[in-house]
Amino acid sequence: MNRRFLLLRMARVAGAATAVAALLAIVPAQALAQSGKRVVAAANDAAALYHNYCSVCHGDKGDGRSRAQNSLHPPPRDFTTPAAAQELSRARMILGVKEGRPGTAMTGWKTQLDERQIELVVDYVRDSFMVATGNTDSSRGRALYAKNCSVCHGDRGQASAWAKGNLNPPPRDFTAPAALAELSRDRMIAAVAAGRPGTAMAGFATQLSRDDIGAVVDFVQKSLMQPGVSANISGTSAHGTSLAPAAAPAGAPAAPKAGAPAVASDMSLPMPAGLVGVADRGKRFYDANCATCHGVKGDGAGPRAYFIRPRPRNFATPEARAVFNRPLIYAAVATGRNGTEMPAWDKVMTPQEMADVSEYVFRTFIRSGAQDTAQARAR
Repeated sequence: MNRRFLLLRMARVAGAATAVAALLAIVPAQALAQSGKRVVAAANDAAALYHNYCSVCHGDKGDGRSRAQNSLHPPPRDFTTPAAAQELSRARMILGVKEGRPGTAMTGWKTQLDERQIELVVDYVRDSFMVATGNTDSSRGRALYAKNCSVCHGDRGQASAWAKGNLNPPPRDFTAPAALAELSRDRMIAAVAAGRPGTAMAGFATQLSRDDIGAVVDFVQKSLMQPGVSANISGTSAHGTSLAPAAAPAGAPAAPKAGAPAVASDMSLPMPAGLVGVADRGKRFYDANCATCHGVKGDGAGPRAYFIRPRPRNFATPEARAVFNRPLIYAAVATGRNGTEMPAWDKVMTPQEMADVSEYVFRTFIRSGAQDTAQARAR
């Protein structure tokens, strides 16, 4: 083998080695870059936060057109509408992301996102989806409020002292967190125009123009309704029911915690308050509202479950089947579960509707499943 051939071969080998080394250098770098990108996106990228936590309900374009829109009642907010831009201040949105929205499937994210991440995702929604609106004439709204509203609701919206002591129910306290959570612009305009049956709130449609009513409502929302942080919002819902967490019905033990031994419940106990659930009606509600989290099989594997922490309840476990009797299921449906995505449905459902869906869960996932488990053990 001559010298020239050896030199050529050595050059080729060296070139191949250089190429392999370069490839080995590139692949880890790319992998590292992708990994780092994911980590940064998860913590700091507003678009990624929206995609991971919000788009499954509100849609990729913020218009509420998602898989969840037809199965949640009320449907997810469409951020692209003029009404959203008028109703949703930045402070109200931050509060909504932190604490959730009573009476809806929107639950609080404060246990999963920190303050900065919540602000990032709110600003992303406002900048990307919400249309710009003109400035409201706050001075006109302020004057109208002082003339027509402050005598009952107070100069600062906190309800005046005389009205609290003489009106039953007392006027709405606009400074309470419950007001910020419950009162949309449309609802407030309707209340100012037509009044509120069963209260001292009279209608002003014959005294104020549509624009005046809009101006006074905008003043109340932007100047008096301040964000607050409260784990247990108190007040009154649109149905006139208390928003304070209700006590669990008699016979309802505490829900089992992960890893804790199950204490068997009395499965013969009936629904509270003499209610009798109808499972067929409950199935329709469950399929439309609950299966997205708990799954059609009650196994906690619904389409939303992949990003929910803690995961939705799995009714198929032996622990759940030993504990969840009718009173406990009803209590969980009615009052929700603090620290989880489970909302309190008593804000939007009647007691009979809650009994129906509780009966469906009990019969389909608890008792039927318990029988299956017993039969499997017998084999």
